[in-house]
Amino acid sequence: MSAVMTHVERLQRLAELVPEGSRVLDLGCGGGELLALLCSQRHCSGYGIELDDAKVHECVQRGVNVIQRNLEEGLSLFDDNSFDVVLQLDSLQNLRNTEAMLRETARVGRIGIVSFPNFAHWPHRWSVLKGRMPVSKSLPYQWYDTPNIRVTTFKDFAALAHKNGLHVLESFGLHEGREVRRWPNLRASTAVFKFERGG
Repeated sequence: MSAVMTHVERLQRLAELVPEGSRVLDLGCGGGELLALLCSQRHCSGYGIELDDAKVHECVQRGVNVIQRNLEEGLSLFDDNSFDVVLQLDSLQNLRNTEAMLRETARVGRIGIVSFPNFAHWPHRWSVLKGRMPVSKSLPYQWYDTPNIRVTTFKDFAALAHKNGLHVLESFGLHEGREVRRWPNLRASTAVFKFERGG
């Protein structure tokens, strides 16, 4: 892997976390780019859930199965264990009831994969020490116009996963396209967790 990943390489790295042939549910799938990649290269099948009209249209153009739905309504339309993998990439921070969605993710899928901006990244800490909310590539909005309802860190998410009986299989960070394994809570702007229900 190169020192700096392109957008496509980042998608490929996330796709590697998904076992081949998996039934996948992608929550907040955007334009369906990752799900299309999973279907074409890893022989996966499944659905995306997206609210935005334009992004739903992109999914349809890509041939991705998409359901237009607000994630705040939950996943009650899916039975337990309906999917092998549930993806929730860069959407967790936009939800009001994060813990309930995490439990729903574990209910409908055997494996969950989440990513979110890591608020403990050192430039964010420095910005707060200087008395300002951080603005960065991973948190690109000013505090007064952000769609993010909450922010979290590696350690906070790990604690929430443990509280809800989830077993973390793998976690790492991403920063400017680089994969960060050493001190990711300090050095990574984005957190990635792969987990399963505990025994």
